[in-house]
Amino acid sequence: MNFTDLQMFKTVAEEGGIIKAAQKLHRVPSNVTTRIKQLESAIGVPLFHRDRQRLHLSPSGELLLDYAERLIRLSEEARNAVSGAPPHGLLKLGALESTSASRLPGVLADFHRRYPDVRLELTTGTNDALVNAVAERRLDAAFIAEPPSVRGLAHLPVFRERLVVISSLDHPPIASSREAAGQSLIAFPSGCAYRRVMQRWLKRESLATLRVLELTSYHAIVACVAAGAGIALVPEAVLDAMPHARVRRNPIPRAQSEIVTPLIWREGEISAPVMALRMLMNSMTTETSAKKRSLKTLRSGRTAKV
Repeated sequence: MNFTDLQMFKTVAEEGGIIKAAQKLHRVPSNVTTRIKQLESAIGVPLFHRDRQRLHLSPSGELLLDYAERLIRLSEEARNAVSGAPPHGLLKLGALESTSASRLPGVLADFHRRYPDVRLELTTGTNDALVNAVAERRLDAAFIAEPPSVRGLAHLPVFRERLVVISSLDHPPIASSREAAGQSLIAFPSGCAYRRVMQRWLKRESLATLRVLELTSYHAIVACVAAGAGIALVPEAVLDAMPHARVRRNPIPRAQSEIVTPLIWREGEISAPVMALRMLMNSMTTETSAKKRSLKTLRSGRTAKV
């Protein structure tokens, strides 16, 4: 088994056939066929099920594909690290919708200025969907709502969020979860970390027995709350990005309202674009912390003089 065989095998698996793979690899089909047969002979198991003109991965092929992708990715990382070339290629990034709307515009603009050769694809989803996508290598990295519980994922805390319960302006202030009893809830579908926070605040094992309107857009959620359709739990940063939102902000206990958004990636598989994003986020976090310390020191000095 050699590296070229693995690259050919990966291409055939992605293209679903010899002819398309040969075209992509700029080789004749007979050469690709021979190399795949040699690889199967060397390993001792069939890697594909042949169905007319299309090839389907066998269970052994599925297993080998995972290793092939990791080895090829590591080879590219090693080449980039040794060459010292600036990051380039594709960065498949995931994020919560709230993070995408309120936190990422400036971050992505700065990243693009620093690394113009990196093409970025952004996918939004719930916390759990993004964690699974990173673990399954469908995404390279993602901004989620809580430290990942899945093994093999590393994380860096980056954004501090404060969650509030919002209600219509006509609704009386909500001082405790008891005052939310009987209210319709507006939330993202299952898999949303903020939905789990809402459950903990309401002291419920689930929201299955409550009236829940499930939406997938914060603009829609805020609009429905403003119209009196129910209450919702949202990050204040999202509301700050909607200055015309006519809703009441009801604070909840700090133990539930204080959330730190981490950037996650697969441990030991940091590509050059992911490393660049990690370094950018680390520098931004350090800079923000330094500003907060300076402001705290300045305030303490003023208090002492008074």
